[in-house]
Amino acid sequence: MSQHTISQHFLLAKERPPSWNAIRFKRHKSWLELSWKEYFLRAEAVAMGLEANGVKAGDRVAVLANTRWEWAAIDMGILGLGAVTIPIYQSSRADEIEFILNDSEAVALFVEDVSQLRKWEHLTKKCKNIHTVICIQPPQEMSEGILSWDDFIEQGLKNAEKKPDFFPKQIKKGKLSDLATVVYTSGTTGQPKGAMLNHSAILSEVEDVAKAFPVSSSDSTLCFLPYAHVLGRVELWLHTYVGFTLNFAENIDRLRNNLKEVHPTVIIGVPRIFEKIFAGVMTEIRSNPWRKNIFTWLDNDASSGLLNWPKHLLLEAMLFSKLREGLGGKLRFTVSGGAPLEPQIANFFHRSGILILEGYGLTETTAAITTNTPSSFEFGTVGKPLGDVEIRLAEDGEILVKSPKVMKGYLNQKSDEPSPFQDGYFCTGDIGEWTPGGFLRITDRKKDLIKTAGGKYVAPQKLEGLLKLDPAVSNVLIHGDRRKYIVALITLNEGLIKKMAREKGWIHRDYKGLVQSSEVRERVRKIIAQVNAQLASYETIKNFTILAHDFTVESGELTPSLKVKRKVVDERYAETIEELYKS
Repeated sequence: MSQHTISQHFLLAKERPPSWNAIRFKRHKSWLELSWKEYFLRAEAVAMGLEANGVKAGDRVAVLANTRWEWAAIDMGILGLGAVTIPIYQSSRADEIEFILNDSEAVALFVEDVSQLRKWEHLTKKCKNIHTVICIQPPQEMSEGILSWDDFIEQGLKNAEKKPDFFPKQIKKGKLSDLATVVYTSGTTGQPKGAMLNHSAILSEVEDVAKAFPVSSSDSTLCFLPYAHVLGRVELWLHTYVGFTLNFAENIDRLRNNLKEVHPTVIIGVPRIFEKIFAGVMTEIRSNPWRKNIFTWLDNDASSGLLNWPKHLLLEAMLFSKLREGLGGKLRFTVSGGAPLEPQIANFFHRSGILILEGYGLTETTAAITTNTPSSFEFGTVGKPLGDVEIRLAEDGEILVKSPKVMKGYLNQKSDEPSPFQDGYFCTGDIGEWTPGGFLRITDRKKDLIKTAGGKYVAPQKLEGLLKLDPAVSNVLIHGDRRKYIVALITLNEGLIKKMAREKGWIHRDYKGLVQSSEVRERVRKIIAQVNAQLASYETIKNFTILAHDFTVESGELTPSLKVKRKVVDERYAETIEELYKS
């Protein structure tokens, strides 16, 4: 492993050629560029601004913002100062923010805009450790004691003039054993826990990822994952280590436009992004009977290996070339992590000329511990162990991991709480198995496995993934623990369902009435029947209900990485679930 911290690699990076773009971001319809030296100077201004406000090495600094170029400069400034970054999801509620700020004992806080500032205003008397608050996009009138981004940076620049060597010297003092960041789990099972990641964990991750994937300074990515998610931060740290260009998407809604503007060579995303692209393609195909029949004929031949070159050219002209262009036209490969990706989706993209490489890891392991690579992949798996990672499977199939990538521990863990380690291995809570080719396949979360009243184990993610392959389905929760059979709560793609209703003349008063109509229920019943045909009898879905609204992050039903919070949904819809077992 390199003996340099990620901050020391950043210090070296400022010597990269001026022609190399480190950062690109959009402002007022134009893409702006920062060289590595310009980027470094902005991170230095952040560090010196913090130092001017009394922040020192070892202090914790929180960031409550969407992914943007300032977030990157803030992170590198905090780490270079020797302080510790505490990322907070921008979708977090005030009570969640309060918990993280107090648990981490953060002394300074960056907030993005007015909406985040309002959350903070409710917490000023509850988070007494915070002495400095900076707003990146401040309102015209701000509360007393809040620093605007421009004023803060101005403080940093003046401080840097007085102490020109302070930041580089501070970076050089850093050690791999230093705590770099505390990343809080998304709290699917209760109060979030703060995973403590040292610089050694970061370097172990980025060095092994750089060896596994053919990325270089000539590559560019489109960055849209939240930096409160460890996978997003790994993209940032990898860019620091390797030197490729980081393009910041404006937001998720502008992603399609940004892809065509940026032409990335690599994308790092989560399955939900690829699921939505796949659903969009399928919707477009199915909207035209002629196109649907042609595609079904060609796709069946492609899947069975019977596709000859004239048919391939037809499929290429009809769909695949348009799909690649829609993703920017220059993609070499994409990486998916954070949740399982259906093999059918990976196969479809691969036939179109887009390789999606699935990996696996957790917050506690600094993201990836296994991954498929361009030279070695098997769809339906999460790849082989990455670099220095050691994996063994417990008797019940739980994945146990040992690596420098694994966290130091949970912040403020109480002595009476169970240890997440067993004989030096971190217990992931995920169940897995090895394929004959030596690839790891995740079967489910240990705590999520459903045991029916008949004693059979059912993996809900498998069923949910199969249902979501249909573009009409948005989200699913499978239920059935200690029950006689499996049931499903289903949310639909509202735009698509309304479009179908208009085209087919389905009569309805509102969307709630539409999803309960006989026509929509029959459509969903057919989807479930197709999925049930692929399942063992004890896994099949015997009853279902369609909800009139989707699960969202804001409602607390999805984690910020778009995974369903099972405990929350089970409790919130307890009566609805009970009715499914009565009918």
